[in-house]
Amino acid sequence: MLLCSNPLFSLGQTVATPHALELLAQHNTSCFSLLARHQSGDWGNVPAEDALSNQEAIERGYRIMSVYPLETGKVWIITEADRSVTTVLLPEEY
Repeated sequence: MLLCSNPLFSLGQTVATPHALELLAQHNTSCFSLLARHQSGDWGNVPAEDALSNQEAIERGYRIMSVYPLETGKVWIITEADRSVTTVLLPEEY
C-alpha cells in the first residue's frame, strides 16, 4: 500500500484493530494520515534512539515502529521486518 509520495518503505497489507480505529474516530484523526506519516519517516513521539533504530530498520530490513499520541491515548503503528504487514493498534493490544 502506497500512502505518501516518497515512501521510505512498503507497508504491505495494512490492518487496524477495532479499538485503534475507535480512538482515532473519537479524535477525528485519519488512520491514513498516520500511515502516511509513518511511511515517510515521521515516527511521531518516539525517543531519539528509537528514531535511529527505525532509520537502521529501513536500511537493514528490521521492524519499524511509530507512536502517535492523541489527547486520551496513543496509537502505535508497526511494520513487520519483511514488510508483509503494517498494524495500527493501541499499546495495550500489543
